[in-house]
Amino acid sequence: MALVTAATSAHAYPLDDLTSGIRRLEGERLAQQMPNGPKLAPGQLWSAADIQLGLLGYDGPDFDQLPPDPGLAAFLAGNLRARDPSYSMVVVNFSDPAQIRWAGLRPDLKQNAGSVGKLLCMTGLFYALAEAFPDPADRARILRDAVSPAGHWVSNEIHKVPKWSDAEQRNRYSVIQPGDRFRLSEWIDHAISASANGAGSIIWREAMLIRHFGSSYPRSDEENDRFFRETPKGVLSSLARSVISEPLLAAGIDTANLQQGSFWTTTSKAIVPGMISFATPRELARLAFRLEQGRLVDEWSSLEMKKYMYLTKRRYRYSYAPELRDAAVFFKSGSLYSCKPEEGFRCDKYMGNVRNLMNSVAVVEGAGDSGPHYIVSLMSNVLRFNSAWDHSRIAAALHETILTDSTQSLREDATAVEIQDAGRSE
Repeated sequence: MALVTAATSAHAYPLDDLTSGIRRLEGERLAQQMPNGPKLAPGQLWSAADIQLGLLGYDGPDFDQLPPDPGLAAFLAGNLRARDPSYSMVVVNFSDPAQIRWAGLRPDLKQNAGSVGKLLCMTGLFYALAEAFPDPADRARILRDAVSPAGHWVSNEIHKVPKWSDAEQRNRYSVIQPGDRFRLSEWIDHAISASANGAGSIIWREAMLIRHFGSSYPRSDEENDRFFRETPKGVLSSLARSVISEPLLAAGIDTANLQQGSFWTTTSKAIVPGMISFATPRELARLAFRLEQGRLVDEWSSLEMKKYMYLTKRRYRYSYAPELRDAAVFFKSGSLYSCKPEEGFRCDKYMGNVRNLMNSVAVVEGAGDSGPHYIVSLMSNVLRFNSAWDHSRIAAALHETILTDSTQSLREDATAVEIQDAGRSE
């Protein structure tokens, strides 16, 4: 059986934020100035000052304690109920925080979230930082200045990441190698934006190190290696689980329905044994809801994590929809597919015949106070079929539904080029 953890590359974080320490942003800014270079859509050019938390101060009931909205429920039923029964989705419209509207279709269907789970690793890192460094200025300094190696935590990497070349004044793209060293902010960027599995393991590793060393973090490479080499594996596993679960529990998120159980690479799993991973659309939506409330760790951390989710390069899958070009999209997608021999079937990316999980969580925002603000979590497991185009059409129809307050239908027809393009990461 072939088993592949798949997630496509895209870059995040607002391009004008010069304080993050993410060096590849300079390359992205320079690329935008090139006359013949690819240009970003309006919704991808927000400044750091434009990015705000939409539910700060909201202390009303959780979205799912409110009655489902008839219009959103009609959209989900009309467009998804007759499709593959693996489709599950939650929508939370908070355009008016005083009148939150939501609906769900199979909201508690549970499956592995793939690389969406890297959001939990990022949350665990920010939670550990907050405990060790209460002052946000110290946390920002650590993110910007702490440098750590990839080492033997990376293996079989498939996702290329941008590597800034100061001499060439441009980004070069290649997979992470054991000898690579990046700032902590860059490791987060590689994990969330490029969805590099090695980077996902490393930000979880660094969260464990911060929990262990506290305010004396960062330590030398030798001390870090000794900690993982000499600590019993059962203790490491327990620490890894608490790094992920504690911030979720503190935010009122149900860890029985949202868990990242194992590291992202073969070598890192050998160092820290794990367990199963799973999510439901309801709890993924709640994760984004807590982010908008400033309750995912704290207000400073929530805003920083939202910046890491801001898509500033090629959009794909759910975020591919051209109808979203003027909207900002804060996004994480992930897939997991596997294949077995089957007569007449050829295994291909995102077309598994054993499992073919495709998942997304997104916050979509229009510009200005009158623009739409809503959360989406979408999961599917349609065998032998790349669902990227379907996901993008769901996004387009939902966006128009929210803009017009009238239920829209999915555009079902597509060219082969459109279908391929929706699933292409670069």
